[in-house]
Amino acid sequence: MTARAVTLLRGSLGLVFVWFGALKVADVTPVADLVARTVPWLDRDVLLVSLGSAEVVLGAALWLGRRLRWVAAVALAHLLGTFLVLVVQPQAAFQAGNPLLLTTEGEFVVKNLVLITACLVLMSTGAGQQPRTTARGTTHRPGDRSTTAPREPVRRPAG
Repeated sequence: MTARAVTLLRGSLGLVFVWFGALKVADVTPVADLVARTVPWLDRDVLLVSLGSAEVVLGAALWLGRRLRWVAAVALAHLLGTFLVLVVQPQAAFQAGNPLLLTTEGEFVVKNLVLITACLVLMSTGAGQQPRTTARGTTHRPGDRSTTAPREPVRRPAG
């Protein structure tokens, strides 16, 4: 069950990244102006294409499941960047300046806490990495701390 859940989590998170990224690349995302106003020192078109392309690549990497801990860490860092909206544009995120009353844009940002948590789960499971058999015939699972196989007890001659 856990393996299937992690695979579904990878797939759904990858889908969200590819979908949202493609919308940015095509410049049809509803958050284009919000993103551009958050980092006004960057060119809007370059920013959208760069962010969108990065999101598509991250989504595809999540689907592939290779180097999942690193991919999930980069996705997490990317998602943390969305919280800049709360700092740079609090008027866009909060109603009447009240941090408990979110606007649509504020909800869009805060829901990323769930996506961040998904990244943390993927980072902790090392999902997508298959156990490998060592030369000694022992199984090593990714994330195992030991680098050697357990040793057999030493048998001493009686007497």
